[in-house]
Amino acid sequence: MIAKAILRYIRISPRKFRLIIPLVKGKNPEEAIAILMVVKKGASKYAIDMLKSAIANAKRADQGIDVSSLYISNMTADCGPTLKRFRAGSMGRASTIRKRTSHLTVELSQLKKDQGEHKAGAVDQKAVKMEDQKSKKSEATAKSVKPDSKTKAHTKTAHKEAHAKRK
Repeated sequence: MIAKAILRYIRISPRKFRLIIPLVKGKNPEEAIAILMVVKKGASKYAIDMLKSAIANAKRADQGIDVSSLYISNMTADCGPTLKRFRAGSMGRASTIRKRTSHLTVELSQLKKDQGEHKAGAVDQKAVKMEDQKSKKSEATAKSVKPDSKTKAHTKTAHKEAHAKRK
């Protein structure tokens, strides 16, 4: 982690923030800002400010840092305190209104020299390994599973025999 920025007590639900996090996670901060400018969500305004702050923190922490080598390593939206208000309900009752707040955290890291542009390639290699494991499991289960017709017939006859013994 090169830089971190935290914004607390934002008057927007964390659930709304969590909709935009997958769009920008793992991307370059400048590219993420461009994506968030197009997204029509209220949370994107706060996220843009947070990314700009995290970039400024990275520049301040390490004077010779190249912004193009940074990527968003972690971005989380946690629950803050809930403001509870009341509204008049039917028959003299009061119903609760919950005004939720959230805490947004952004962490930037620097790409290693060997990662470079091949960051997506590493993810593809993991996907290939997972597919190989799935295919091996499916082959193993296909060999061990008996045909359905025999197992059903066997269970029916066993059930009939057990029922006949009880009488």
